[in-house]
Amino acid sequence: MFITFEGMEGCGKSTQVERLGKSLESRGVRVILTFEPGATPAGETIRRILLDRGNRDLVPMAELCLYEADRAQHVARVVRPALERGDWVVCDRFFDATVVYQGLARGQEMALIRNLNRTVTGGLKPDLTVLLDCPVEEGLRRALQRDRSRSDAGQDRFERETLDFHSAVRDGYLEVARSEPDRFVVIDATQGPDEVESQVLRSVEPWLAGP
Repeated sequence: MFITFEGMEGCGKSTQVERLGKSLESRGVRVILTFEPGATPAGETIRRILLDRGNRDLVPMAELCLYEADRAQHVARVVRPALERGDWVVCDRFFDATVVYQGLARGQEMALIRNLNRTVTGGLKPDLTVLLDCPVEEGLRRALQRDRSRSDAGQDRFERETLDFHSAVRDGYLEVARSEPDRFVVIDATQGPDEVESQVLRSVEPWLAGP
């Protein structure tokens, strides 16, 4: 079972990934928690480039290629081996993020992005994608509050984007979710973490019940 979490900055993805992992483990499910970008040694280097708020001259095509390089390594070294062992994989962001951020928000060619995603993943798709949706202003407020609590406080390169960019990201995610209703579940992320977790678990229950 391959589950991904998507959403704009500050929507609570990381929190819900961790909560779902603990819940699955409590039920005896072998689960791997992972994320993009940066879940492999090579990916750590790519992540530093992509999120460095001082890196302002990265062109959209270079950004796209870096994300796809990270994904190729991630799938080959983490995701696919875990699935082949029979483990569940829960991932914070996957190829939908590239479709939305680099495609719908940045304006890169969608056919190219979809072809790259298909190539670097070998056609692998999530069984379930949880989209945590919240208003742009709320997500950015949370992200800024989170960053202030860190020792290396400061907005990353994406959080420093304009409100129009983040609005395009939110709209893009909702558009993608509407296009694949059998894979996506959309959850209101303005609710409390406990209520969001409850709805996530209800979405996962059919796979826990088995055929």
